[in-house]
Amino acid sequence: MSLPSARLVALGLLLAATGAAATVAHEHDELEASLDFPFRADADGARRGAVELLYPGRDGVAVAWQLRLFAADGRVLRRWSGEALAGDKRRRLELDWDGRDERGDRVADGIYRLEFAAGAGGAEELQTALAAQAAPPSLARTADIVHEDWSIAVGAPPRARLPADFRPLPSGATDLDVAVPSGDARYVIHYGNLHSQTNHSDGGGDLSTCNNAESPQSGAYGPADAFAYAQAHGLDFLLASEHNHMYDRSTGTNTNASQQFALDLYQSGLDAAATYTADHAGFLALYGMEWGVTTNGGHLNIIGAEALYGWEYNAANQLIGSFYTPKSDYASLYTFMRGQQVIGQFNHPTSSGQFVVDGDAVGYTADGDEVMVLSEVLNSSAFSIATDESETSRSSYESVWKKLLERGYHVAPASNQDNHCANWGASYGNRTAVLIPQGQALTAASLRDALRARRVFATMDKTAQILLTSGERLMGQRFANDGALNLRVDYASTRGRTASQVQIYEGVPGRNGTVTLAASSAQAVLNPAAGEHFYYAKITQDDGALLWSAPLWVTQLAPEDRIFGSGFY
Repeated sequence: MSLPSARLVALGLLLAATGAAATVAHEHDELEASLDFPFRADADGARRGAVELLYPGRDGVAVAWQLRLFAADGRVLRRWSGEALAGDKRRRLELDWDGRDERGDRVADGIYRLEFAAGAGGAEELQTALAAQAAPPSLARTADIVHEDWSIAVGAPPRARLPADFRPLPSGATDLDVAVPSGDARYVIHYGNLHSQTNHSDGGGDLSTCNNAESPQSGAYGPADAFAYAQAHGLDFLLASEHNHMYDRSTGTNTNASQQFALDLYQSGLDAAATYTADHAGFLALYGMEWGVTTNGGHLNIIGAEALYGWEYNAANQLIGSFYTPKSDYASLYTFMRGQQVIGQFNHPTSSGQFVVDGDAVGYTADGDEVMVLSEVLNSSAFSIATDESETSRSSYESVWKKLLERGYHVAPASNQDNHCANWGASYGNRTAVLIPQGQALTAASLRDALRARRVFATMDKTAQILLTSGERLMGQRFANDGALNLRVDYASTRGRTASQVQIYEGVPGRNGTVTLAASSAQAVLNPAAGEHFYYAKITQDDGALLWSAPLWVTQLAPEDRIFGSGFY
């Protein structure tokens, strides 16, 4: 299996319009910078990977990239870098590694960290942007980049020690018909995809021709087709998340747009989801919107909205939507969402120039913390045409998730596919997994309850599961703790995979600092300082696939604040 890739969502380029027309901002440009690098080497210790570049609909876009291999003590063992042009056709730049460090010495067996970064522009701009990522939030509005960490194995991957008494949870998709761990916390795992498009916006492209986003409403397939395809390919749920600013039949602003057409189209999507769910037991069809633009913005999914939110007006001064939400005003959007009692997911987030609040990228608000429940940590390529889960272009956003958690957001990880072509859920085996109490049906209400409770994990392997607990407390919960903190990570695979690495990460909400590794074992006893903390678990399988748990949020009590036992808050 190849190591997952990185996708860079670039901020919009400005193209000069012809004649006397004003400059047009392309609000939905996306650059994919992908790393395809094997987790395991060949028999002789060598491996060949590649950087893949794609800029659908554009040509000649300069991109700089770098790749570094780190030892456990933080030393850089090997470096690769380059600059190239991205265009409408995927370009593959091959990388070879002979298993040696920069001095020519053979690297010892073990698990190592790969750090990948890429950005539009040259090498100097990339270094400037990387430096800005470590700066205070107010300085982080730089050119858009991706900055990711992956693991690779040198030699045979080790086998991590895990609790022997774990009994996997049953699953709606993989038929894991076994008992749950213990006590009354009985859940069933449901695996699905919370990010996709159909021909209600720029998706639904026929696989024979799809290599780009479709023009709005021009794709071959709609929501009902997407739901049927996803169910046939083993998903328990699918969200058709249509771009809210494309209901005017344009990627920009169409002054000839029909307000009624937009309202009717959105309602037809809601109706299609309700009808499909009612007619197909065991599958949950969802319809909503992907709000925002990539130029001076950031995409987020709104889940549960019964009407269209927008900011565009036609020539008759009619809003193309039911509710006005100012473009790129995320603080106002979060407040509005809270009033509407809907929830959201940060989509393929970057930490430089997106989700700006009061000048801060990925800025925090209390309303945002209330409504934003998920942040993507992984996507497969938005323009993949794979139907056998073989897509090699995959992107990680774990670094931005860490920043959101450090800002103070209580967001669980999500792993989706952002399908624009007609292969909903089939491009790769990654899933967002939610835990629904046993005996409850998978419904829109039970799913929203689980998401609000952050009973979620993200996985690159639809047949694997991860749980993080502290005693009877399950990932997603917030509680006060007195004394030592006991954390436990459980893992299971139904296809014979094993865990090569278990990691527990720790951070502080609102600190705007750095998430650190707290433990490299499945059972850890920690002694946190008094105050607020969060912890999440990450597992690397023996094939390189990753799983991330939702965090536990812990208020560690000071001695003078101790109570008789710890409690929830």
